[in-house]
Amino acid sequence: MQDDSVDRLRKICLAYPEASEQGEIGDPPFKVRNKIFAMGSSRDGRPAVWCKAPPGAQAVLVQAEPEHYFIPPYVGRYGWIAAWLDREVDWEIVADLIDTSYRMTAPKRLLAQLESR
Repeated sequence: MQDDSVDRLRKICLAYPEASEQGEIGDPPFKVRNKIFAMGSSRDGRPAVWCKAPPGAQAVLVQAEPEHYFIPPYVGRYGWIAAWLDREVDWEIVADLIDTSYRMTAPKRLLAQLESR
């Protein structure tokens, strides 16, 4: 994965309460309370980020913009979405996807802390 993409993912992901980077799977996975909410990845030599998405979002994004989004292997069947990071990247959209994923993963106490910021 390209260093600048990883640096931007770190900046976005590690800004959340109790978020951590743990290097078990992907390059790198970001977790909250030992649950992955975002994962950097290289697929076919292309950098990407994978994250959870609400029901229906995966199909809408992939059908609307297949040049920017894809269904990731393994976790795609659970509704995760992946965004390519090697073309014109709208980092605000990537940040929104990560935010949604964090909110789907984090416990209520951390969500309350997030809302009080």
